Amino acid sequence: MNNTNSTIDLNEAIMLDAIGRVSNAMKSMKNDSMDEIYPIGLIDIHLWEWPQGVGIYGLYQFYRETKDAATLQFLTDWYDARIREGLPEKNVNTCSPLLTLISLCEETGNEDYIRICDEWSRWIMDRENGLIRTGDGAFQHMITGDANDGQILIDTLFMTVLFLTKAGVYFGRPDYVEEAKKQFLIHIKYLYDRPTGLFVHGWDFNGRHNYGAVRWGRGNSWYTCGIVDFLDMAPMESGIREYLLDTFRSQVESLGKLQRADGMFHTVLDDETSYVETSCTAAFGYGILKGVRKGYLGKEFEEMGVRALRAVLDRIDENGVVGEVSYGTPVGNDAQFYKDIPISPMTYGQALTLLILMEGLVHAKNR
Repeated sequence: MNNTNSTIDLNEAIMLDAIGRVSNAMKSMKNDSMDEIYPIGLIDIHLWEWPQGVGIYGLYQFYRETKDAATLQFLTDWYDARIREGLPEKNVNTCSPLLTLISLCEETGNEDYIRICDEWSRWIMDRENGLIRTGDGAFQHMITGDANDGQILIDTLFMTVLFLTKAGVYFGRPDYVEEAKKQFLIHIKYLYDRPTGLFVHGWDFNGRHNYGAVRWGRGNSWYTCGIVDFLDMAPMESGIREYLLDTFRSQVESLGKLQRADGMFHTVLDDETSYVETSCTAAFGYGILKGVRKGYLGKEFEEMGVRALRAVLDRIDENGVVGEVSYGTPVGNDAQFYKDIPISPMTYGQALTLLILMEGLVHAKNR
């Protein structure tokens, strides 16, 4: 592991200032210039898709830690507006905003929120008319406008499985939680790359291949940041828990060999010719710092997380916009595909930055 050259002082004031700027910038994020190709835009905060869902999750974590009333009001206003507009089709990615909505069910008792979470979680579990299953019963990575026949992606764990877990606890449905555990195990089975200790982006059950078998940064980070939150959500048998953590530890050990001296990670993790990317760096840092705090990782990994935190802080501009974030990325057949993904401010870049900043705040308080 290399040492960072950053001199940013990780004190509470620095963390709180950055958290305030990043969260405020996310609340007003709009697409001013990019010609988006997807049916639902990925940049504008006031749309219901997966990037906005991750963004809202970051804001909720901020609210949970600070009890900031304005943030809670923003969240409830956001959901109320989307519900009035009418929710989009159900698929893996449009489940993403439900991860926060189920928490707001607990927070507010709002009957509309409860009804929607109940309806969508039942849809996920419905094998006849719900979320499509593919090989081994894995959730097929169906998205808006494309069923993606036979495809599973590592992204699904964060976008759908975390919500299903929380819904299982909230509605008293242990079968939901068991399904969530199974989905983690299936995705590890087909996407964990044993020679490198990293995850590849996807698997195709029709062609029986891993597409380009690319070790993509943000894809890997969905596991790193998702697993530490998944373990907080539901009771877990010790055998499954340790299996998931062993996979996490192996991944982090491999990441330690790939982190740059400045704390950043490349968008293709093991390709130094690919650009550095902030959202994966933030998510890795969050998962690592929280993993150390929870005792999942040894103390020797703390500096790795701190270097990621310093690198992310370096990429927040004066208005709170997080730079060097890659746009939404489907599975690709070679590394060049990922290198060609454009850079743009994104809600998930803001959100994953919020997560590492809040872990950074805890770290600063405990120094």
